[in-house]
Amino acid sequence: MRTDSSPGTLPAREHLPATAAGTPVLDVVIPVYNEEKDLRRCVLGLREHLARTFPYAFRVTIADNASTDGTPLIAAELAARHADVTSVRLEHKGRGRALRTVWSASDAPVLAYMDVDLSTDLNALLPLVAPLISGHSDLAIGSRLSRTARVVRGPKREFISRAYNLILRGSLQARFSDAQCGFKAIRREVAQALLPLVEDTGWFFDTEMLVLAERAGLRIHEVPVDWVDDPDSTVRIVRTATDDLKGVWRVGRALTTGSLPLDRLARPFGDDPRDREITDVPKGLARQLVGFCVVGGLSTLFYLLLYSLFRQFGGSQAANALALLLSALANTAANRRLTFGVRGRGGAVRHQAQGLVVFAIGLALTSGSLAALNAATAGPAHSTEIAVLVVANLAATVLRFLLFRAWVFPDRRDPAPVPAPTAPAYAEPTTISTGDPR
Repeated sequence: MRTDSSPGTLPAREHLPATAAGTPVLDVVIPVYNEEKDLRRCVLGLREHLARTFPYAFRVTIADNASTDGTPLIAAELAARHADVTSVRLEHKGRGRALRTVWSASDAPVLAYMDVDLSTDLNALLPLVAPLISGHSDLAIGSRLSRTARVVRGPKREFISRAYNLILRGSLQARFSDAQCGFKAIRREVAQALLPLVEDTGWFFDTEMLVLAERAGLRIHEVPVDWVDDPDSTVRIVRTATDDLKGVWRVGRALTTGSLPLDRLARPFGDDPRDREITDVPKGLARQLVGFCVVGGLSTLFYLLLYSLFRQFGGSQAANALALLLSALANTAANRRLTFGVRGRGGAVRHQAQGLVVFAIGLALTSGSLAALNAATAGPAHSTEIAVLVVANLAATVLRFLLFRAWVFPDRRDPAPVPAPTAPAYAEPTTISTGDPR
């Protein structure tokens, strides 16, 4: 998993200004491999649609993934005949590699891509890129799984697509609905910061990019699309599915260990009410309280299960101490990552040590409660013990949050002034390297 440093904190989103004549606002990339049959029809149809409906200058870029048929000749012919069409030749296959190569070198402020088979209705193209042009969103995707999407495809592909979506939601907590639809767009400054973190060069490229963007807090806009399956698609379903599952495991492991610097993708939101200074309320307190309560609830359930299990093999004090120790370790790790947003391994041992001190305080509260119960009642019922422990844990939870916030995970960051937004400067067109970008 890559850990390259990205350019840094993203600027505030702004509506793209009108550009000089001939400067493309949108660059639509069409990655192809041995598509001599459909390439000409696709490019001409896309050009005609954009010229008729798109109010800004545009460019269509053909990204040839080491084709061995007549695709390179057709691409070169189209580029020579039409000023708004360019062709890039890569000597290595991979849709992700093609997109990274072209997007990294493009001067257009909005970058998109679509499949050559034109499975997606082109009427969705303007709704796809409009939120990026207006500054509302960072990325945009077409969704075939939206309730209002109209899709024509066989039951096999429908099942695979929905099963893959469930896997992403269950394993990576993805909230977007369709990772693999070949119809996406991204703002250029976002691509420049995000692409160095994306490792995959094949079909999993889309999923990895979206998961990292979502985890970094970037805004993803979804557009329902009308989509008709291409029966002649060359995608190898089994091999692609296997590679995707490997990618899910790799990305999930990287997110769990905190090895990705996603904080570098932070973007100021300007008028977002969450960023406004509120008198007498510490910044982030509401979000931290919600996260802490969720983690605390799960930890309490985990603790009670452990206590009930250990109680079958020993006394109440020993069962309480062991269950509280294990749940405290899990609680500190979860709060570190989810509640207080501490990423990476730096300081993890110190945080766990401080968490154990907090655990000792909780142990004193709960053990003291059990001791008081046993002193007051000879042989109390198991249900009574559980009730007393729940009350004691609630008190310990409040104290734990205060200690976590003020001592274990204090926010020592000095607020950095947000620079005044400036109009983006559009670089002169650069030559795209056609070798392996990695």
